[in-house]
Amino acid sequence: MAIELNHTIVGAVDAEASARWLAEMLGLDQPVHVGHFWQVRMANGVDLDFASMGDEPVVPQHYAFLISEDEFDEVHGRLLLGDHDIWADPGQRYPGDINHNDGGRGVYFLSNDGHFLEVITRPYGSGSPSA
Repeated sequence: MAIELNHTIVGAVDAEASARWLAEMLGLDQPVHVGHFWQVRMANGVDLDFASMGDEPVVPQHYAFLISEDEFDEVHGRLLLGDHDIWADPGQRYPGDINHNDGGRGVYFLSNDGHFLEVITRPYGSGSPSA
């Protein structure tokens, strides 16, 4: 059986604003309103369905996105232009830097709702050790 992830729900203070923020940061198509969700579609068909949490607090989650080298340059540039804090590592020990894990590049940053986001150009375990 071929099992694929279809979608996941992402908690947000304002679902529309958060979905638009992510789509713009990653250079994706604008989100679509589906039911009570604002949906951002990834290239592999997986949807991130943003839901407003109302009075409930947003519980921060981690989301990692595999992107091309050119897309990395664009996202990294938007992060720097927007004066976002970035880190080379999940422990936030290397602020303002990127990593070169598996022979690629990666960076961590926070979403507008406090989710811990990561963009990488190589999947973990696909190449050389950290440089």
